[in-house]
Amino acid sequence: MKIKFFSRANCPLCVEGLQTLKLVQEDVLFDIEIIDIEQDDRIHEKYMLMIPVVEKDGDVMQYCHLDYATLMERLGS
Repeated sequence: MKIKFFSRANCPLCVEGLQTLKLVQEDVLFDIEIIDIEQDDRIHEKYMLMIPVVEKDGDVMQYCHLDYATLMERLGS
């Protein structure tokens, strides 16, 4: 399974969110593709107020304040 993680540089919430996602990754098998929203205008416009964003198969699993329990529930099923 591949998970997309949308973030940008100098975003403390993104650093924290990636740490949380990596904790989930210890219990659920998936790859993380990290995408810098500032490299694509379309993605930047879509997610600039939501980052960090975790997406699976085109569906947003969670955004902004990521938490282990919610991500486990949504990615573990």
